[in-house]
Amino acid sequence: QVQLVESGGGLVQPGGSLRLSCAVSGFNPDNYAIAWFRQAPGKEREQVSCMSSSEGTTYYADSVKGRFTISRDNAKKTVSLQMNSLKPEDTAVYYCATEYPSGGSCEWGDLKFGSWGQGTQVTVSS
Repeated sequence: QVQLVESGGGLVQPGGSLRLSCAVSGFNPDNYAIAWFRQAPGKEREQVSCMSSSEGTTYYADSVKGRFTISRDNAKKTVSLQMNSLKPEDTAVYYCATEYPSGGSCEWGDLKFGSWGQGTQVTVSS
């Protein structure tokens, strides 16, 4: 059974940092693209970052570029999102998702992502 479980969310002050982790099981994450999405109340779900299976190529939304970093630990089967210089507009529920079983290259949007975690809340506020 494919499972993705997010952790690491919480409350942080503007300008602070937070690291999210996504533990995966039931498939080999080396073969599939994995992405982080977020959704704030009243807003569309947004892909913020993606890592492809090939050479670990990474992509970032313009809104987080230079502040967020996606990485993976193949041995631990986890994918992380390091978030620095956080802003109040980063407040959202953050989800990890994978293109398993179909895709190894990142695609924007969520149509190709078939498996999702339940999300972790990130709140940026003073």
